[in-house]
Amino acid sequence: MYLPRAFAEEDLPTLHQLIQDSRLATLVTCGERGLQASHLPLLLNRDQGQYGTLYGHLARANPQWQELASGAEALVIFQGAETYISPSLYPSKAEHGKVVPTWNYEVVHAYGGAEVFEDPQRIREIVSALTQQHEAGRASPWAFEDAPADFMDSMLRAIVAFALPIQRLEGKRKLSQNRTAADFAGVREGLAASADPRDQHMSQLMRQEQP
Repeated sequence: MYLPRAFAEEDLPTLHQLIQDSRLATLVTCGERGLQASHLPLLLNRDQGQYGTLYGHLARANPQWQELASGAEALVIFQGAETYISPSLYPSKAEHGKVVPTWNYEVVHAYGGAEVFEDPQRIREIVSALTQQHEAGRASPWAFEDAPADFMDSMLRAIVAFALPIQRLEGKRKLSQNRTAADFAGVREGLAASADPRDQHMSQLMRQEQP
């Protein structure tokens, strides 16, 4: 992706946290069928490999898993916070008017080749771990054992799983770092005053940045 120096995020723990916080990833491959994309939750094992390893599963009926099995490089996109930035938030608008709309956002791109596997036990472990991750904190979390065993077995046969060791990792945090201190503060405070929780969240992220 286009990555100006001001917005590049290279701190591995920060990138891992952005991945962890992004609940639904976009898996992109390119093969004989052209470009394909699937949207799915993924697990991150931070300690496997140089940049970590991603685990997930696809429906057996989804032909994209065959592209993964071929060894082709895959791109996984993790979208973080994002919000529109109006030129009206810049104090410099009143000074010279030379400002335009833009967007602030966080995103991580992970690249690598995947290992596809159909072993029922490995698939069960991944599905169970994903379930535990997303059920955590609920008053009555759903557990794998809550459903009939034969039903779950049939569901597991309908999917394939994969492990994707991350070979390259790119992170971008575009939080108005390229603006003057006055414009940065104007955006931060303007978003804080918004009724949109996405704007308020971006304002909080900006408070962690230096103008």
